[in-house]
Amino acid sequence: MLRIGNIELPFSAYLAPMAGVSDLSFRMLNRSFGCLLAYTEMISAHALAYGNPRTLRMLASDPSDRPLGVQLIDADESFLVRAVEKLEDYGFDLLDFNAGCPVRKVVRRGEGAALLRNPTYLEGLLRALVRASSVPVTVKIRLGWDESAINAREVALRAEDAGVAAICVHGRTKAQGYSGAVDYDAIREVKEAVTIPVIASGDVFSADVAATIQERTGCDGVAVARGALGNPWIFRDFLASHGSAARGGRPASEEVAATMRRHFALSVNQHGEVVGRINFRKFVPYYTKGLLNAKKVRDWAFHATSAAEMLEIIDEIATLSWATGKEGTRSPVRIVSL
Repeated sequence: MLRIGNIELPFSAYLAPMAGVSDLSFRMLNRSFGCLLAYTEMISAHALAYGNPRTLRMLASDPSDRPLGVQLIDADESFLVRAVEKLEDYGFDLLDFNAGCPVRKVVRRGEGAALLRNPTYLEGLLRALVRASSVPVTVKIRLGWDESAINAREVALRAEDAGVAAICVHGRTKAQGYSGAVDYDAIREVKEAVTIPVIASGDVFSADVAATIQERTGCDGVAVARGALGNPWIFRDFLASHGSAARGGRPASEEVAATMRRHFALSVNQHGEVVGRINFRKFVPYYTKGLLNAKKVRDWAFHATSAAEMLEIIDEIATLSWATGKEGTRSPVRIVSL
C-alpha cells in the first residue's frame, strides 16, 4: 500500500505527470485499466496566475478522475502562491512541485531541474507551497545537476523539513535527460535519509520491473511515466500483482485496436475532432511498437485528415501480428514531439 498524505492506494504505483501527454483523455483511459492516482500535465504557475485560457483547459477533469494531483512548475514564490489560490476551487487532492524537468527551455528560466543547483532557494519555495496549500504537497526531483553535483539526499532532507508529504526521485541527473542508466542505489540513499514516502521514477516499463525497483531501492512506490505510453495494461498488471493473479502479458492486436478506439474517442470528446485527432496520433507509434509492418500505419496516422480515416487506420492495426519474441514486451519508443 502507498500512502501520500491522506491518499491510500492498494498498490504502490501511480500515473506520473507528463507534459503534452497527461490530459483528461489519457488519464481516463489509464484509470479504466486500474490506475488509481494520476496527475495533470505540468502547469506553469505564471500562466495559471494570469488565467491563460490554454492552461485553464489543461485543468479539465471529471468526477471519476480522482484522486487527482496537479503539478506546478515555476521559480517565483509569489506566482506559485497565486497559482495555489487559483487551484482552490478545482478540488484537487494533491499538489506536486516540479524540480526535476531537464528540458532546456525550462532550466533556462531557472525552473525544474535548475532549482537543484540552489537547494536553499528550493526549500523556500516548498515552504511557501506547503503554507499556501490546503492539500498535501509533493515534490519531483532528480539526483542532481550532473554527475559532479549529486545532491538528491540534501534536497530531500530540505524538502522534508519544508513539510512536503512525499518525494519522487527520478534516478538520473539533469545532464542525463532520459538517457543512460537509472541509478537506483542513489534513490535508496534518499529513501534511507528521510522518513516521508519516497517514490522511485525512471524506466518503469512493467509491473515486474516496478517490483524489482522497489526491492532494490526500498522505496514506497513507483511513478509510471513513459511506461504507460500506449500501454495502459501496465496498471492491469499492477492490479493482478496485488491480487496474486496471472499477468496479462502483451495483448492481442485486436485488443490493442479496441483500446486505441477508446482512447481516440476520449480524445475527440475532450478536444473536438480536429485537435483530438492531432493529439491522439502521437500515441500510435507506442501502441504499435513490435507489430509487423506497422510503419505504414504510423505514417498513415500522421497524415490522417478525419476521424473516419483514423478509425480506418485502427481497424488496419487490428489485423497486424506481433514480431517474433515481442509478445509480453513493451520497450519504449522516442517521439520528438514529446
